[in-house]
Amino acid sequence: MQWHKKGAPPPKKFKVSQSAGKIMATLFWDTEGILLIDYKDKGVTITGEYYAGLLQRLKEAVEEKRRGKWTKGVLPLHDNAAVHKSNVALAALHNCGFQMLYHPPYSPDLALSDYYLFPNMKKELRGKKFTDDEEVKSAISAYFEAKDKTFFFEGINKLIGRSEKMY
Repeated sequence: MQWHKKGAPPPKKFKVSQSAGKIMATLFWDTEGILLIDYKDKGVTITGEYYAGLLQRLKEAVEEKRRGKWTKGVLPLHDNAAVHKSNVALAALHNCGFQMLYHPPYSPDLALSDYYLFPNMKKELRGKKFTDDEEVKSAISAYFEAKDKTFFFEGINKLIGRSEKMY
């Protein structure tokens, strides 16, 4: 029921159009930009094996995009999700030559993509209509390609400040 003046027609109802749906992405980035974006297929569950494959792809992306940095060591920041702590994923981390950074349990303040990367992207993409998943993926790629290195560097610097407050 809605309030309206006596004799006036009720307000028009607008049909809500179906959204393209949600897309789950795993994103790896550093101070210079995006290293790898993996879009999960619908119906696929992220398991230790799936994540181990992603780590191998990340290693290849680092070798290709950041040639000189591999010898200095790569320190991925993982939270304490079960997939990240599975034996298969930890073995893949070791086999790829990554070193693990300590992430304290229950510390969402250190989830860099959650408080820096994704909120900014959501603000820019808010209100835009996408017809299918490919359109969303291309909009996300265009968003990150338009960002310069200072954007990513600033995000890592915020992580440093937040981690210093934790300890």
